[in-house]
Amino acid sequence: MGERVTELRCKEIIGLGDGMRYGYVGDVEVDLDSGKVLALVVPGRLRLLGLLGREPERVFAWEQVKRIGADIVLVEGLPRPPEERQRRRRPARTRAREERPDFQS
Repeated sequence: MGERVTELRCKEIIGLGDGMRYGYVGDVEVDLDSGKVLALVVPGRLRLLGLLGREPERVFAWEQVKRIGADIVLVEGLPRPPEERQRRRRPARTRAREERPDFQS
């Protein structure tokens, strides 16, 4: 019997070894060529009511899924580390100094 993505989104992901509650399935990664599910994604929690953004999302490979029950999904192991999306920026003081025209009197 199959499971629909909309039904998976109502299930909570729980670690099999430690019992940690990671959150509810927010997205599913699918290989469009084969139609196979690659991973389950749990969105990151809000920081300070969303004012400070979100924590990184947690991604569980399909191979980590051990059991899908009526209300929960049991996974083994830790989520995949989030992809590093940090941009390298210069300090604001350096940018301002470069953008400021030099006025000579």
